Order: sequence, then structure tokens, then C-alpha cells
Amino acid sequence: MNEGGAGAARAVLIIGQDPDTVDFSDPAVPPGTTAAKIRAGLEAAQKQLSDLGHRADLVFTDRGETAEAVIEEQLSGNTYDCVVIGAGIRTVPSSLMLFEKIVNAVHRSAPQAAIAFNTRPDDTAEAAVRWLSPR
Repeated sequence: MNEGGAGAARAVLIIGQDPDTVDFSDPAVPPGTTAAKIRAGLEAAQKQLSDLGHRADLVFTDRGETAEAVIEEQLSGNTYDCVVIGAGIRTVPSSLMLFEKIVNAVHRSAPQAAIAFNTRPDDTAEAAVRWLSPR
């Protein structure tokens, strides 16, 4: 958990599976979910965090082939206070291996960062703020 000052600008990395690679026929994906809705929700989260004075970067992974490398590259050039791993990666059983790869890449490359989880794209900022606020 980050113990910095209440108003201090923080850096957040939002990790999600590229919406264009999501299998929307998977029964674990909520009905009505589309790539456009995912992108819109994550862009709104970035804006919410920016409006709160934080920097929010977004990185999309594939279904696992290069996910670790993409995340490690993003983390190697930046320091983040919080990393949010998307629900689409975490809650879809067929994405279990991808989720494990991502958690371990974050653990290796950003051990100082809090890890947060959203439940849908539009509550991503809320997930990050839980761990950016002093405790």
C-alpha cells in the first residue's frame, strides 16, 4: 500500500487484454460486452485519474504469447505506485494462465507498486484510488 501524501500525484498502470482479442462468445464474458465498451470504460478511467492529478498509462496485452514481455517493457521505463489488472483477465477462467503471467511480471518488475483489481472497466479509477490513498 502506498503511504504518500493525500494530494501527491501518483502513477498508475492499467493492464488489460487488447479488446480486439477478447472472445466475446466465452460465457464468462458478461453479455453485451464489446471491444468499444471496454475501450470507452478504460479511457474514462484514465480521464478520471488524470482529473484527480494522477498519471494513468494503459497497456494492452495479447492473450498471453507476449504479455509478460509487453508488461516488463512498460514497467522497465516507468515507476508506478499502483498497477490495476483488469477483470477481463482475472475473472475469465480461460485467462488464468494470462493472469498468472501478468501478476508475476508485475511482481518481478514493480515490487514497490500496489496491485489493484477492478470489476469492470468503468470502476478502474476507483480500484486504483483505493491503493493510492493513505491508509
